[in-house]
Amino acid sequence: MKRFIVVSMIAGVALSLGAYLLPSGVHAADETKINGFTVVVPESSIPRPGHINTNYFWAIPPEPNTTGGPPPGVETPGSLACVYKLVKGPAGCPIATSKTVPSGGWGAIAIIDAGYYPTAKSDLHAFSKQFGIPDADFTVVYANGKRPPTYSEWLPEEALDIEWAHSMAPKAKLFLVESVLCTSGTCNTDPYWYAVTVASKLVAKNGGGVISMSWGDPEASYDLKYDKLFTEPGVVYFASSGDSGIGNSLYPTASPNVVSVGGTVFNRNTSNGDFISETYATGGGGGDISPYEPRPSYQDVIKNIVGSKRGYPDVASNFCCAAIYLQGQWGAVGGTSWSSPTFAGIVNAAGGKMTSTHDEQTAIYKEYTIKKEYDADFHDITAGDSRCKVGWDLCAGVGSPRTYKGK
Repeated sequence: MKRFIVVSMIAGVALSLGAYLLPSGVHAADETKINGFTVVVPESSIPRPGHINTNYFWAIPPEPNTTGGPPPGVETPGSLACVYKLVKGPAGCPIATSKTVPSGGWGAIAIIDAGYYPTAKSDLHAFSKQFGIPDADFTVVYANGKRPPTYSEWLPEEALDIEWAHSMAPKAKLFLVESVLCTSGTCNTDPYWYAVTVASKLVAKNGGGVISMSWGDPEASYDLKYDKLFTEPGVVYFASSGDSGIGNSLYPTASPNVVSVGGTVFNRNTSNGDFISETYATGGGGGDISPYEPRPSYQDVIKNIVGSKRGYPDVASNFCCAAIYLQGQWGAVGGTSWSSPTFAGIVNAAGGKMTSTHDEQTAIYKEYTIKKEYDADFHDITAGDSRCKVGWDLCAGVGSPRTYKGK
């Protein structure tokens, strides 16, 4: 029976095995695969109550990398932007020839993560140079004013977050807010809530924008008191829906003051690389109906599905598999940790300049109710799992982006 490989990175960040970046100690056998990529889950991405978890996995390509660049078959900023109709690209949007990247952005994007990332600036520069993206106006901020320790399993998370948020909205100022990670097992969702406050003030001070949180914690009743933290005027909040499939509620993605971003997969023609379809990956991106959060008013249009509680995700984006550059090497990762910063960057570049998550969600769900606009500006995910239905569902919310409209 196929199963996930679970690894803990030791003795540094990673080793180069088969000429691409992989966690140390990995032996890829006949394990769980997504579109040919072997899924390797770090311990940091295993949800445990009282412990913050990341939402990424390592993706081992089916072929070794002999190019010295990104691993074969991984999506790039140009290929994803082409499929999502953010740029004008070649017919079929093959990875190899989809070179045009987004050029928009305004205000600020803040990424909240745990731990010190010593090569953040140089890695972001190398990633940007590879794909023809302008260098970022980039600042690292220590949430409590003191540099936190480095957590090896969070480094791929941080690289993924900053590289893809910047690639979707290169003109936005980019902040990486680094926090200490709670390890006591009795904490609430962490990085510490103070980091959310710091990030919120930074974005507001720089003209408004978006915040992405690619982490989560199994939802609990006490999370309701933290909803108010996601209400800074001028800021729209995004969070990963999780990688544990449908029926595993997480916070902060369950908050009605956060845009919850689920995960999909691109299916491509194996002979020419053309994009064929986008579907849900069974057991992949998370989705649930919160047992605690009441249904927000913007979800009244789906009350026949979610009832009196908050349902999520709201939207979705590709979650397998992305190129990242980390400490001098290229790698491939997936997960809704990719989906959240990508969608946040798309919304930022869309230029709607919403002043709150509620306003952003209202715009998304209004678009959902106008069939002609919805069909043009979102892709309804109806395949990949029996629970993927026409319209909003627990697989992918209203769906994945097509164009900047309605975002």
